Amino acid sequence: MTPRTAVQLFRTVAVAEALTWVGLLAGMYVKYVPETSELGVKIFGPLHGAVFVLYVAVTLLTARRLRWSPGTALLALAASIPPFATVVFEEWARRTGRLRAAETA
Repeated sequence: MTPRTAVQLFRTVAVAEALTWVGLLAGMYVKYVPETSELGVKIFGPLHGAVFVLYVAVTLLTARRLRWSPGTALLALAASIPPFATVVFEEWARRTGRLRAAETA
């Protein structure tokens, strides 16, 4: 996998992880607040779990391919826990040059 492909994959999965968080949180709201349906949780729970695991795998792959420091890699992995933090990390990594594929190729 080229560094450019790793960056594109990382960005895509980071956004997907955040979007599945939105779906899961919305599903949890509908399930527990008005108590009308569990459908959102049944759909987005497993979907978010799968994308979460994919994010961890892609993060490790990208960290290795782009030669991130252990601290950056750890920060990227920690970003998978709070809602929407993967997008914040992706933006930070882009702005600070950690997602520049051309320099590592």
